[in-house]
Amino acid sequence: MKLIKTEEAVGQVLCHDMTQIIPGAYKGARFRKGHIVTAEDIPVLLSMGKENITIFETDENTLHENEAAEILCRLCRGKNMDRGEVSEGKIELTAGIDGLFTLNREKLNAVNSIEELMIATRKGDTAVKRGDKLAGTRVIPLVIGKEKLKRAEMIVGDEPIMHVLPYILKTAAVVTTGSEVYHGRIEDRFTPVIIEKLNAYGIEVVHHSVVDDGIDHITQAINNVRGKADMILCTGGMSVDPDDNTPGAIKRGGASVVTYGAPVLPGAMFLLGYYADGTPVMGLPGCVMYAKATIFDLVLPRIAAGVRLTKDDFINYGEGGLCLGCDICTYPHCPFGN
Repeated sequence: MKLIKTEEAVGQVLCHDMTQIIPGAYKGARFRKGHIVTAEDIPVLLSMGKENITIFETDENTLHENEAAEILCRLCRGKNMDRGEVSEGKIELTAGIDGLFTLNREKLNAVNSIEELMIATRKGDTAVKRGDKLAGTRVIPLVIGKEKLKRAEMIVGDEPIMHVLPYILKTAAVVTTGSEVYHGRIEDRFTPVIIEKLNAYGIEVVHHSVVDDGIDHITQAINNVRGKADMILCTGGMSVDPDDNTPGAIKRGGASVVTYGAPVLPGAMFLLGYYADGTPVMGLPGCVMYAKATIFDLVLPRIAAGVRLTKDDFINYGEGGLCLGCDICTYPHCPFGN
C-alpha cells in the first residue's frame, strides 16, 4: 500500500472504503475498496476532505480484480451464455437459452487449483432455463499477478469451459409393450407420462404403437418407426422375467447397446442403445411411469441436446444416483443426480 496525493490517483486502486457525509442527507461508502479512481472522482474525493489517499501499488506484472475477473469470464463463457456486469471482482454467467449446461470438469478443476482464482458453477450436464444462474467468477485479492491468469489461459486454450447446448432432437416414437395393454385388459398409463416429460424439452411424439410381449412383434414395431423419429422409446418388458423381451428386441433390431442397467435407483433396468445412423433407442423400466424422478430424467436432457452417452457416463451416475424418496419431491433441487 502507498499514500499518494489525491490529484495523482487516477487509475489507482483504493485499498479501503471511502465514506462521504452530507449533513442531513447521506452518510455511507461513496467509493468502495477496490475502486479504480477516475478523473471525475478527484473533485468528489477532495470535497470529502481527502487530500491524500491510500492505494494498492500496481505495476506491469499485476492486474486489478475486475480486470482479472474479465479474463476468467472469457475463459468460462461459451455458446448461449449471458454475462452480468463486473462488480467487486465478480462476474455472473447465466443461460441465454433453454438447454443443456455442459462444462469441462478437467479444465474447471485445473483453473481452480491455481491459488487465488475461483470459478463456482452449478452441476454440469443438467437442464437449464433461460436466465438461470450458471457460474460466478472472481479472484480472491484486489490485485493479482498476471502470471496466474496466463496459466489459466494456457489451461483453457481456445475452447471455453462451459456451454449451453440447445435441444436438437424434436420428435420421438413410443413403442408400448405388454400383452395386458395390447389386449385392453389394463389402461396404458405409461405413455401419457412419457409425453409430458418429452414436452418439457420440446419433443413431440409423432408415432405410438402398442404390441404384445412377443419378441418378434416388438422387434417389428421398433423397425417400423426407425427413420421416422429422432429417438425411439420402448416402455414395458424391461425386467428379467422370461416374457420381458424388450431388451432382446432392441438388440435384435440392430442397435448397439451402450448399457442395459444403470447404477441409479429408481431406474436400474434402463437401456440405451444407438443405431448406425445415430438414432438413440431407450428401454424404459416401469419406475418411469410412477416415480417423480428416475434415470430417464437424468439422461433425457443430454440426449435431447444431441450428446452421445457412453458407458462411463452411466458409471458416473452412481454417485448421487440414489433417490432418497422424500415425502415431498423437490427434484431437480435435491441430491438426486448431483
